[in-house]
Amino acid sequence: MLSVVVAPWGGDPVLVRRGDELHDAASTMKVAVLAALHRSGADLDAEIPVVNRFVSVAGGEFGNDPDWDSDPRPWALLGGTAPLRTLAERMITHSSNLATNLCLARVGHEAVAEVWRRAGATRSASPRGIEDYRARDIGVHNRVSALDLVRLLQSLAEEPELLALLERNAFRVDLAAGLPPGTRVAFKNGWFPGVRHSVGLVSPEDCPPYLLAVCYTGPLASGEDAHEDDPAARLVARISAEVWRRRHDIAAGRAIAAGCGAEPGHAAGCGAEPEHAPR
Repeated sequence: MLSVVVAPWGGDPVLVRRGDELHDAASTMKVAVLAALHRSGADLDAEIPVVNRFVSVAGGEFGNDPDWDSDPRPWALLGGTAPLRTLAERMITHSSNLATNLCLARVGHEAVAEVWRRAGATRSASPRGIEDYRARDIGVHNRVSALDLVRLLQSLAEEPELLALLERNAFRVDLAAGLPPGTRVAFKNGWFPGVRHSVGLVSPEDCPPYLLAVCYTGPLASGEDAHEDDPAARLVARISAEVWRRRHDIAAGRAIAAGCGAEPGHAAGCGAEPEHAPR
């Protein structure tokens, strides 16, 4: 299943392909956690304990698996403390799962739900932590739609510091890989086997910025970090490149054709989260 939404910054979408279809959120939900944390008024310079035990929304506790985390730095701090600001940064720049759950534990699920509501999201939700499989097994899922991801980034318009942090994303694959080198893009991607998503604010030098969200669920997504090892990442890059070529039409608010699709036979429904943590 492939969903694509394109919109000029501050404007209505000019391309919507299966925009309301729900996908497993993977790491795109970390943007909502970031916004909730910054809006909470928390002291971002406060040192907090770095632990790996979290309260499951289904009762009991759960922890993260370091082998399924893309960022070793927070794990090196386990048993000590770290500034909340550092954890928030690693959650976005290196997509740390441990840092995400630490931030989520500080701000709470209701604050994250309020971020989605404020953005005008109609289908997306982040009701549990990453790797809270106890909650997943009773039907509590983190889900997103491409339309809601675009709305989420639009909602950050008055928070340039958050967009600046998204520009520091270290994983310059999928959406970013389809852009000319040096192009400014504030984006968050996420993946695991069967899932590859990316949402970003692209800022060309020759026209106004635009938003692109691509959500893919299906067998093309290998779950590999490297661009060359994940066919779904290459698919997202091709879509990003094609949208870039239509950037002046997007800026003018002209509808663009949905000329990008999954390869024949590879569309798939959105299933439950596999036994893998999101990157």
